[in-house]
Order: sequence, then structure tokens, then C-alpha cells
Amino acid sequence: MANPIPNLFKVPELKEKILFTLLVLLIYRVGAHITAPGVNYAVLESVFSQFQGGLFGLYDMFVGGALSRATIFSLGIMPYISASIMFQLLAAVFPTIEKMQKEGEEGRKKLTQWTRYTTILLAALQGYGYAVFLQTLNNGVAVNNPGIRFLFTTMLLLTIGAVFVMWLGEQITERGIGNGMSLLIFFSIIEGFPGAMMNTLEAYQTDVIGTFGIAVLLVVMVGIVAGVVAMTMAARKIPVQIPRKVMGRGRVREGQKSFIPLRINSAGVMPIIFAQSIIIVPGTLAQFTNIGFLQGMSEYLQPQSVVYQVLYALLIVFFTYFYTAIIFNPVDLAENLKKQGAFIPGIKPGARTAEYIDHVLSRITIAGAIYLALIALLPFWIFGWFNLSFFFGGTSLLIVVGVGLDTVQQMQQHLLLRHYEGFMKKGRVRFRGRQRYM
Repeated sequence: MANPIPNLFKVPELKEKILFTLLVLLIYRVGAHITAPGVNYAVLESVFSQFQGGLFGLYDMFVGGALSRATIFSLGIMPYISASIMFQLLAAVFPTIEKMQKEGEEGRKKLTQWTRYTTILLAALQGYGYAVFLQTLNNGVAVNNPGIRFLFTTMLLLTIGAVFVMWLGEQITERGIGNGMSLLIFFSIIEGFPGAMMNTLEAYQTDVIGTFGIAVLLVVMVGIVAGVVAMTMAARKIPVQIPRKVMGRGRVREGQKSFIPLRINSAGVMPIIFAQSIIIVPGTLAQFTNIGFLQGMSEYLQPQSVVYQVLYALLIVFFTYFYTAIIFNPVDLAENLKKQGAFIPGIKPGARTAEYIDHVLSRITIAGAIYLALIALLPFWIFGWFNLSFFFGGTSLLIVVGVGLDTVQQMQQHLLLRHYEGFMKKGRVRFRGRQRYM
């Protein structure tokens, strides 16, 4: 299995999963280009560029440009993602939600239903807000027939579109390959890559960047991707000893050595999203108001300014620790180890184990936070070094690499499972001079 790519379509089950996933993604991307009724796309395209640096631009990246085109899938998968994050954060505050997360399959099903209902509510609110935005954009020139009817139909259409996209993501997770919600965002982001590459080529043809600059840019890109892949997979392994145990009726479970993998970047891409959502609020509000305070903050918080980049990095570090503390509980992990009879060599089970894990996690989170801050600032530095508004780096790079690695690992697991099944079916065992087939 040195090169598994030719074998992807040789396994019938994996072939069906891949083709089904591609079909669903095609439906999603087609819907992301169908403009909602009553919207003047030509006018919208000409005026939406002024909002690309704010919250609208960030949201538009996650939905593959569907928001700027005012399509039926303008909200994309983001209402579902927002609902999922909301329940994840609320679990740290409300014991009822935390209990559901620990109840196994039944609790997860109930929490999934709550998430779906919340998704519908968020989609309706966001759909109505976006309809009002379209109707007031440049005195209503982006809408052909503004009024109550347009607001209601647009809100209903965008809500149905968001629910349908949520269903598409769930179908990929159940019947396709990879995590459906993540793949929808993944393909929304990479859709913008060809356009960014064409812009870079145009800059080269107009002598904005020379041959040497292109070569350096390629080397930087390869190095950054390699670094992101390494940091995404990097983990601190804490050794764990599982003692020998008598199971009953003469059965004995032998002692085992294992480890707890603590990822360097446990928080994933969420700290960057949180930090970016906060730091671009003054600039976004300044576009809609004439308040002097907001206008002054917007001038100070320009992406190329030192104040913006320092504040952005500090917010990322803060949210890295904040989100890691929410999703990872050393006390629960220590209790689970104690229940299994496992222990960390040299560390007393219970509270001392929880303190040790928390100490290790705090130290490696420093490296993860610095790494996230550097990745987030890359687009601004590339713009300064090469004078290019380049797509490379930041949130998009982390999502693309993370989702890509996860999907490839799932494919490899399917191939490996098929490989072992074939080995077991074809294997022969000699027993007392006779061949027996397994």
C-alpha cells in the first residue's frame, strides 16, 4: 500500500462513498451560484466589494462567495456551525448540556436535535437580517421590488437553503467520506484559490512581482504548508501504564503501556475565528455609521498597522487558552484513568494526575498559540513583502490542511480495513498436516 491513490476506486464501498461525496458537493456548489429572486446581481457585485474586509468578508469566505452573490445558499453551513459552537460553549456553563454530552449515543442524538432546531432559528434571524441589508444597500438599488414581500420570501428561502445545506452535510457524514460540515467549508474555501492564482499571474505579467519573487513565494508556500501539516499532527504523548488485571473465570488482562496524545494545537482554527470576529467589528460598524469614536478605531485597526497585528496576536493567544480550557477537562481525564486502573508512571492517580496533565497542556498550548498567531498574520506579511493581496495563510490554510488530513486518514483507514479483510479471507492455516481456510 505504498501508493494508495490507484486503489481508491478499486474498493467498491470506498468508491461509492467518494462518488456520493462528490455528487453532494457538486449540488452544494451549484446552489451557491443561483441568485435569490428579486436581487439585482449586477448592482450587488459592484457595491459589495467595500464590505470584503469586515464581517461580511469573513462570512463570505466560509460560504464560498455565496453571500456576496446573494444566492439561495448565502448562509451556507454557518448557522449549523454557530449552533454547534454555541452548545459546546454552553456545556461549560449548564450541567444539563454537559450531562447530555456524556450520556452516550442517546444524549448525542438529543443534543443533535437541539442543534438542528437552533440552526433553524439562527438561519431565520440571519436570513431576515441579510434581507434587510440587501434592501437598504445603496438606497435599495440592489433589490428590484423592496418591501415586506421581499423580506419574507428572502428570509424563508435563505432559511430553507441553510437547512438543506445542513442536511447535505449530514448525508456526507453518514453515507460519504469525511466530515460533511467540514468538507462543505473546505470546498467553499478552495473555490477561491484559482481566482487568487490568476490574480498572482496577472501581477507577474504586469511586473508587479518578478520571477525571483514568484520563486521565493513558492518556496515560502511549500515551507508554510509543511509547517502547518507538522503542527496539526504534532502531539505531546504522556505515557500511561495499565496494570495486569484478573477479569474472572480465569481470564487475565495483561498489563499494557499506552499514552495520552495531547495535541499542540488542541483548539484548532477557532481562536483565529473568534479573534478575527472581534477585531473587525469596529471597522464593520464604521462602514454603516458616522460615529467619530468608531471611525478613529477603524483607522487605527487597519490590517497593515502594528496596533492591529499586535492586538490580533494577543486575542489569538487568549482565545487559544480559553477554547482549550472549554474543550479539554484534565479532571475528567484523570477520573477516567483512575476508573480504568491506569496511571501515569511517577504520578499519583486522581488530583495529582489532573494537575500534571493541566501543567503539560498549559506549556504546549503556548507553542500552539504562538503558531496560530504566526499563521494568522501570514497574509498581512505576504501582502507587505510581495505587494500581493494573496489568499495564502490564516484561517483558510488551517481549515484546508486540517480537513484534508482528516479526509485522507479516513480513506487510508478504509483501504487498510479492506487490506486486512482480504488477508483474513485468503489466509491459510496449517493444523496437524491439513490445510484449513479462514
